[in-house]
Amino acid sequence: MSFFKRKSKLVSLIEEGEHQQQDFKYAITDSKKIARSLAAFANTDGGRLLLGVKDNGAIVGVKTEEEYYMIEAAAQMYCKPEVPFKVQKWKEKGTTVLEVIVEKSHDVLHSAPNNNGKYMVYVRVEDQNLLVNRVFLDAFKKRQKENLVLRVSKPVELLVEYLNENETITFAAFCRKFHLKRDTAHRIMSNLLALKIINIHFTEKTAFYSLNKEALNAYDDLKGKD
Repeated sequence: MSFFKRKSKLVSLIEEGEHQQQDFKYAITDSKKIARSLAAFANTDGGRLLLGVKDNGAIVGVKTEEEYYMIEAAAQMYCKPEVPFKVQKWKEKGTTVLEVIVEKSHDVLHSAPNNNGKYMVYVRVEDQNLLVNRVFLDAFKKRQKENLVLRVSKPVELLVEYLNENETITFAAFCRKFHLKRDTAHRIMSNLLALKIINIHFTEKTAFYSLNKEALNAYDDLKGKD
């Protein structure tokens, strides 16, 4: 006979801490703020909100009906388009924790209101919800087109060569280093991102671009056809 009590699934989840696909919420006081998390999860890799859990992992529980309606409002009223979700109830130490599960959206980007009420697109980066930029948005739109073609111009070659030797570059550095107008640089980067030849990495202050070395063969094929 084992004298060790088996750890619950909820406790195991909490022990993971907050990360790319998990966020803790002590309580919901504003559905608009929660909408950002739901939209960011849907726009990235999917994820879960654990409601009734403090940032330090302490379980405090929620009032089930109240919290559910706040989540429903966040997903349906403050996410454009609406973010589908599922809810799992967990009972732990006499309290209820709600696990709100969001799947990744593949064909659409969801927006949610910022502090000024303007609808913006967010992605999940580690344990943060960060705003995307215009390069990301345009690349997403281009990716929906079946006939996207890349013209391998000299600036494209220079960017790929640079990233093959250096880890990252910013949009501003790309414009400055290769003496490009912003519109030209934007078109090149959004095309390369749409074709997954480069990757984008968001921080609170800016975005960095790196080479997707797994896509180099596809790039070489494009170059050969030019």
